[in-house]
Amino acid sequence: MKTGITSHVLDITTGKPAVGMKVELYQIKSQEKALLSSGITNSDGRVDESLLHKVITGEFELLFYVEEYYKSTNNSENIFFTTIPIRFYTQESETHYHIPLLLSRWGYQTYRGS
Repeated sequence: MKTGITSHVLDITTGKPAVGMKVELYQIKSQEKALLSSGITNSDGRVDESLLHKVITGEFELLFYVEEYYKSTNNSENIFFTTIPIRFYTQESETHYHIPLLLSRWGYQTYRGS
């Protein structure tokens, strides 16, 4: 069973995983951000390692580097988003939080996955 905080990105414009996107995890305390970890999405659009191995109670932010991703795919026309931040709360009583990003050029969707 997975534990911690994990993520993956699907580019629904192409219908494929978003390969090579940088993702950072921050902890938020008193409106201050502290970088905890970062990763790059693999060929399946997933960050290989948990971004946080053990869940602690608190507020977090995942930051997805969308502009860099589109530029790396040689598809940098009409870039709208530069980065996408997703803030969420965790509880120690939960052992796993999976936060996916479904991405298109002009919008995105997220949810708590499994």
